[in-house]
Amino acid sequence: MRVLGIDPGLRNLGWGVIDVNGSRLRHVANGVIHSEGDNLGTRLLSLHTALSEIVAQHGPDAAAVEQTFVNKDGAGTLKLGQARGIAVLVPAQAGLFVGEYAPNTVKKAVVGVGHADKAQIAHMVRHQLPGVDLAGPDAADALAVAICHAHHLQSAGRLAAAVKGAA
Repeated sequence: MRVLGIDPGLRNLGWGVIDVNGSRLRHVANGVIHSEGDNLGTRLLSLHTALSEIVAQHGPDAAAVEQTFVNKDGAGTLKLGQARGIAVLVPAQAGLFVGEYAPNTVKKAVVGVGHADKAQIAHMVRHQLPGVDLAGPDAADALAVAICHAHHLQSAGRLAAAVKGAA
């Protein structure tokens, strides 16, 4: 199974693709989309176009997006929410179910604690995906989202198999 992880941002949207085979994870690609344009509509369109190309190029089977949290700047939160809408819309347009995970859930799945910093996340992503060349912190976060989703899909698969076996 191929999983696309997305760390939404209006200026920098991180993305990462991994292949999952049982408990084995393999890095496929990662990067950061830098939005272009002078106004919100143009920037959102540039994110949509670039993310659509990534989905078409890598053909993921599943996708996951990090949830946003409300901060002190309401206007900034709304803009981030619009970028997050693009991050959910593009995989959905490709027919993918999009998992959504809180930042603490992603950190717990990858690092083991819910309040890890970006350096710890990058370190553990490198550990779980040997040889990965990270395009930056946003790409590391996106790969962490993909890893988190892979773990949740594996747990759901084991649960379904156990329920089926018990029936």
